[in-house]
Order: sequence, then structure tokens, then C-alpha cells
Amino acid sequence: MIVRTIEEITDTERDVKTEHWRSKRIVLAGDGVGFSLHETVLEAGSVNDFWYANHIEAVWIIEGEGELLDKDNDVTYQLGPGSVYVLNGHEHHQLRPRTQMRTVCVFNPPVTGREVHDENGVYPLIVEPAPAAEAS
Repeated sequence: MIVRTIEEITDTERDVKTEHWRSKRIVLAGDGVGFSLHETVLEAGSVNDFWYANHIEAVWIIEGEGELLDKDNDVTYQLGPGSVYVLNGHEHHQLRPRTQMRTVCVFNPPVTGREVHDENGVYPLIVEPAPAAEAS
């Protein structure tokens, strides 16, 4: 069983800060559960280009409002609390928060926490070895 709090993660290596967003990686690949779980807060007025070519991402908006542009199909979606989007087609996308947005994100395959977006907004696929079984 894994039990963590956001407070435990804050200001550790699991707390990744950039110019326009901050992501607290609650569950990572090394935890061995088959997905990663993050709380990500995006700055109001920022423009964020992403493309998860190697991962499926599901995002649930907890607070804030903004727009999601599907760059592959030139479709814009309005987002607010309770909105969910799933990038199951590895879509190039742009997230434009009008207000600060707090989201919960799930990645499959799980991220390790060491990934950095490249010039295309892509995370590389880094595979963690399976954790050793605990002796009983």
C-alpha cells in the first residue's frame, strides 16, 4: 500500500516547477502500479504546447478555466471544473488557462519523474525496472 500527502511531495524531487506550471508527481513508475498520478497547476494566461507521443494522458480539471486546442484537428474545447480530457490519440495540443488551473493527471505508461519536455513538448519514454517483490 502507498499512502502519501501533497505536503510530503512539496519541494522534493517529485515537485517539478517550470515557468508556467508546477507538477507534483504523487505516484511514479518506480512505485510499480502501472500508471503515474500528478497534481499540476498551470499559470493563468500561459500558453502550453504539449505532445505526449509516448504516453496516454487523462486530465481532470479541479479548478480554474481555460481552453484546450487539439492542434491535430484544429478544434478548441472550453474547460472548467469537472472537465476531463483524454489524449488517447497522442494529439498535439495547447492548453491555455484563463485563470489558474489545478488539474489531476494520469499517465500510462507511467512517467519516472526524470522526463523533461523536448522542443516538441514530448516526454521521452523511460522505462523503470519492475520493483522487487517484498519478502513476507
